[in-house]
This record gives sequence, C-alpha cells and structure tokens, in this order.
Amino acid sequence: MPTRKHPRPSTAREAGDRLKLHRHDLRDYQVITLRPGTRARFSTNHHHETWHVLSDPHGALLLGRLLWGLSYQRRPGTLVVIDRRFIDPNPFDAEPGDPVALVPADLTHLPARTARHLARRCAAPGPPSGTVRWHTWGLDQAVRERRAWLADQSWHPPGDDYRRADVAQLGGLVRVQATSSLLRSWAVSVVVMADYAYDGMSYTGLAGSDGNLCRAEGEVQTFTDYRRRVSVAKVSREEVLATAPPSTSPADLRPLIWDQNDTVRSRRDDHRRGAGRSGPSRRRGISPG
Repeated sequence: MPTRKHPRPSTAREAGDRLKLHRHDLRDYQVITLRPGTRARFSTNHHHETWHVLSDPHGALLLGRLLWGLSYQRRPGTLVVIDRRFIDPNPFDAEPGDPVALVPADLTHLPARTARHLARRCAAPGPPSGTVRWHTWGLDQAVRERRAWLADQSWHPPGDDYRRADVAQLGGLVRVQATSSLLRSWAVSVVVMADYAYDGMSYTGLAGSDGNLCRAEGEVQTFTDYRRRVSVAKVSREEVLATAPPSTSPADLRPLIWDQNDTVRSRRDDHRRGAGRSGPSRRRGISPG
C-alpha cells in the first residue's frame, strides 16, 4: 500500500522563489495577479508629492519577488496587478488604497484608458486563464551582493536605465513603471530595506539617481505593525466621521484622524493591560509568578 504523502504547504502563502500566481489573458495583455489565500496585504497613499506603496516586511519581500520576476518577462503586454482583494485602507487615515500595477516599461505600454479598464476589473477578477510559476533566480545573490556593498563598499552595482521610469496614479491604479534593469534594482532595494528599519519602520525610494532621466516619485514603506495600524486607522476614521460636519473636506479630516489614532491606540493598550490585571490568577487571589 503506498504511503500517504503529507500535503504541501500552500505556495499562495509563501514569498520565495517559484511563487504560484494567476494569469489572466485580456486582449493584448497578460495580467499576473496574486492567488486567493495570499497572506500579504498592501495599501497606497499620496503624501509630500510622492506615491507610497505600504505593507509589512512580508509584503515587501513578496513585492521584491514580483518586481524581480517581472524584469525577466519576455511576452509583450505583461504586467503584474495587486488587485483590490489585497489592498487595505491606508494605515494613517484609512482612506481607500488603490490597486498597484507593476509595469515593465520596455515591454508593456499601459495607457490611461487600459488602466481604467483594469481598475474596474480589479474589484473582482474573474476566473484565471491559467497558473504560472514566478521564477526569481538570482535575486538572493543580488541581495547578498547589495548587502556586501552597503557594508564595506566592496561591490559596485551596475548602472541602471532610468528611462521611462515613473510612479503615478493612472486611471485608478498606482502604476509603478521602470525598465528591466531598474525593476531589478528596485527589487533588491525593497528586500534589503528591512535591514535598516528604525522603530519598526523602513522605506526605500522608487526613483533614479538622475533627475533628468527619471520622473519616478515613489516609495515603498513598511511597518512591522502594519496590520495594527490599519485597524486603528479604520476605527479612528469611523469615530471622527461620526462627529465631523458632513462638509468637512478630506484635507481637514486627515489631521483629525491622525490625532484620533493616538487615542484609539492608548485605549486599546489600556484595555490590554486591564485584561492582564484581571486574569484568572488575580480573580482566584493568586499573585502572578
């Protein structure tokens, strides 16, 4: 009798090489999306004239894999879309985030009209045309080399092609677009930035070093407590909207919600400490420890 094999863990929850992703064939485009069950979550916001892609360290690792694998695609019209199933309200004031489109500039042209069509489809993608394995060979080695260079300047990164790089909102999507070499450079930066987190936050710019060649104004920012921040911001927004006049503008609402975030966090922390003090051992008259 054959031995029963243990089920393999779902690759939808991983962020390593050979990810399983879905492929959607839409006219002249091959759209790659995450599979249902993927754990990572993202959001976006526009602040200080910069579009931010927001997540936690796990999401950043997945994003790095997506950028790296995309840089090696050869089929024209290929792009990756992080659709609304994986987009949270942003973790600052809970305004809705936008889907994210990762575009290889030397392979795919994404005009505004097509972006609007994709944004509508992103609300609920239909059945996929197939499943693909997302190869990211070479990323781990590139990360090791970048870390060595950052540590002692012993390695010199190759020059990047900044032409057609751009990070902007287009037709309801945040389009992250770059040439293949720059997509790979961004992928490594996104993975490595976790090494330099400060107080649970890390970031890296999605831009080139030559302002004359690169119009990109983007940034990836992560928080170790990203999900908690999203949860707090959603509660804060609800509480502020419950008392604010209907005519209050979004620009006036944001600072009110930012202030309320502190109140909501403090209230949750107090509740957590109170729950700890009134645990079973205290009720039985037994002192902790």
